Amino acid sequence: MSDEIRAIFDQIAPIYDRLNDWLSLGQHRIWKEMTVKWSGAKLGGICLDLCCGSGDLAFQLAQRVGETGQVYGVDFSSAQLAIAKQRSLDKYPTPPITWIEADVLQLPFDDNRFHAATMGYGLRNVTDIPQSIKEIHRVLKPGAKAAILDFHRPQNSLAIDFQNWYLNNLVVSIGDWMGAREEYAYINPSLERFPKGEKQVEIALQAGFVKATHYPIVNDMMGVLVVTKSDS
Repeated sequence: MSDEIRAIFDQIAPIYDRLNDWLSLGQHRIWKEMTVKWSGAKLGGICLDLCCGSGDLAFQLAQRVGETGQVYGVDFSSAQLAIAKQRSLDKYPTPPITWIEADVLQLPFDDNRFHAATMGYGLRNVTDIPQSIKEIHRVLKPGAKAAILDFHRPQNSLAIDFQNWYLNNLVVSIGDWMGAREEYAYINPSLERFPKGEKQVEIALQAGFVKATHYPIVNDMMGVLVVTKSDS
């Protein structure tokens, strides 16, 4: 399954940013700002953006940590990373971002390395969610936070109906127009397998985090999981 998902993200890389803007009416930028804020990234910090895609969250982290900080962007899609690197050259971020091709289930970092971590629309696509949460816990410094943004299946039946219509009609239709119908048709089925907020909190606590809160946004059709590692 991981190879199939990697192929999907390699395929949609050239149109990924445009589709995000169109399908969210630009609102995804606000949700990503919220995620970075909730990660607790600060000036001078060493920060990690997992499943970084074309780099949006990594760029925002770079702005927060400033010239004295460090940012690492990790993704298993070489095509997405190539676009992130090119955007990085265009933006000239401070500090420069280190881009790494790697799997979030086996991160190439020492324990207790990062002051903050983010992940945008990646947790739903990993093949072992508990393991990915354990890896985030492992690489965070004591007392550090991570914020994880993703789609979410709402509780309200009307919201579920709207989400199904939105994903099955609008998203798939635009994906079809851009030549990526199959790649975007997978989103709705992936939500059926994705743990809801309460379960995400449970998984995070089992992974060792001392605090975990799932914040619903966009009428519970998306959410941000914020987790905190023990300071000892």
